[in-house]
Amino acid sequence: MARGDAPQDSYHLVGISFFILGLGTLLPWNFFITAIPYFQGRLAGANGTTETLGTNHTSPADTFNFNNWVTLLSQLPLLFFTLLNSFLYQCRVPETVRILGSLLAILLLFTLTAVLVKVDMSPGPFFSITMASVWFINSFCAVLQGSLFGQLGTMPSTYSTLFLSGQGLAGIFAALAMLMSMASGVDAQTSALGYFITPCVGILMSIVCYLSLPHLKFARYYLAKKPSKAQGQELETKAELLKSDEKNGIPNSPQKAALTLDLDPEKETEMEPEEPQKPGKPSVFIVFQKIWLTALCLVLVFTVTLSVFPAITAMVTSSTSPGKWSQFFNPICCFLLFNVMDCLGRSLTSYFLWPDEDSRLLPLLVCLRVLFVPLFMLCHVPERSRLPILFPQDAYFITFMLLFAVSNGYLVSLTMCLAPRQVLPHEREVAGTLMTFFLALGLSCGASLSFLFKALL
Repeated sequence: MARGDAPQDSYHLVGISFFILGLGTLLPWNFFITAIPYFQGRLAGANGTTETLGTNHTSPADTFNFNNWVTLLSQLPLLFFTLLNSFLYQCRVPETVRILGSLLAILLLFTLTAVLVKVDMSPGPFFSITMASVWFINSFCAVLQGSLFGQLGTMPSTYSTLFLSGQGLAGIFAALAMLMSMASGVDAQTSALGYFITPCVGILMSIVCYLSLPHLKFARYYLAKKPSKAQGQELETKAELLKSDEKNGIPNSPQKAALTLDLDPEKETEMEPEEPQKPGKPSVFIVFQKIWLTALCLVLVFTVTLSVFPAITAMVTSSTSPGKWSQFFNPICCFLLFNVMDCLGRSLTSYFLWPDEDSRLLPLLVCLRVLFVPLFMLCHVPERSRLPILFPQDAYFITFMLLFAVSNGYLVSLTMCLAPRQVLPHEREVAGTLMTFFLALGLSCGASLSFLFKALL
C-alpha cells in the first residue's frame, strides 16, 4: 500500500480522520430530510415551535411544499457545481481555503438552524430562511466533497474506501439521531435542539480532523505529493475510488455515487505496458456515444427515487391507532429502512454484476422502477384530494420501501460500475465526469417531478 520510505499511520489516525470527514460531507443533507416532520410542524402555524420531531404532520393544506423544495434546493447545487468543476475548474482556489471555508460555513449555517428552534417566527420568514440555508449548505457541501476527493488522490486507495464508508453511514446516523431525539422523553423544543446540535458536533469533529492532518507524518508524506497536473487531480481521484469500491464493496449515498466508478483490474493490468504511448485526448462526444444508454439508466433511477423520496414517502403515516408505533413509523420505515437497504443494495455489486453492459435487461429493470411512483402515491397518505388509498396497511409501505431502496442502491452502483467498462482505459476519466453530470441531472429531475406527483395526490 505505502511505499518503502512512507511512515506508518500511527493508531490509524489519518484513516479515522478521513472517515469522519466523509461522514461530515453528507450529514447536512441527511439531517434536513430526516427532520421533515419538525419543519412541517414549524410551518403549520403560530405554535409550530412546540411541534415534536416525531409527529407525522397531516395538515390538509401544505402550501409551502416543504418536502419538494428541500429536495430540489439540495440537489440543484450539486448539478451547478458539477458543471462548474467540469468547465470552469481552471480558476482554482487553494484547497485549504475551500475545505476549511466550506466546513466553517456549514457549521455556521447549521448553528443558525439550531438557534431557530428557540426562536418564535411566522411560517413565511421561517420557510425563506430555511430554504436559503438548505441552498447554501448544500452548495458548500458540493465544494467540500470535490476538494476532499482531490486530496484523496494523493493517498493510498484504502483511505478513499474509509472516506466512502463515512459517507455511506451518514444517512443511517441521521435516522438514528432522529429516533434518539424522539425517544429521549424531553420536551419537543429540547428534542429538536439536541437533534440539530448533533450535526454541528459532527462538523466540528470534521474541522478538528482536517486541521490535525498536517500534524500527522503519514498525512504530510502523501499530501505533499501534489500531482503535476493539478487540474486533473480530482478526476484521477475518482478513478482511484473506482478500484477501492470494487475491491471493498463500500455502500454509497445518492450525492456521492458518481465517485465510486468501477475500474476493471484485469483491463487495467493489460493496459499498463502501453501506458507510455499516451493516447490523445478523448472526445466527450465519442465517449457519450458509448455510454449514453447506461447514463440514461442512471438518470432514470435517480429521477424515480427523488420524485417520491422524501417528498411523498415522508407523508405516509401508519394506519394503526395513535401510539408509539405511529410516532416512530416514518423515521423507521421511511428513512432508516431506506438508508440501510440502499447500502445493502450497493454492496451487492461487490459479489456480482448482473445484467452486464451488453444486456438489454438493465433498461427494462430501470423502467420497472417507475411502478414505485404510483405504489407510494396509493399508500396511506392522509393529505390527498384526488387519488384513493389502495394500500392502507403498514406492511404494504414497508415492502415497497424495502424493494425501492435495494433496487435504487443496486442499480445505481451497477450503472456506475458498467460505464467505465464500455470505454477505453484512457477514456474512463471522461466517462466518470459524464456519469457525474448525469447523476446530478437525475437528482434534479426527480426533485422537480416531485412537485407534480404531490399535486396529483
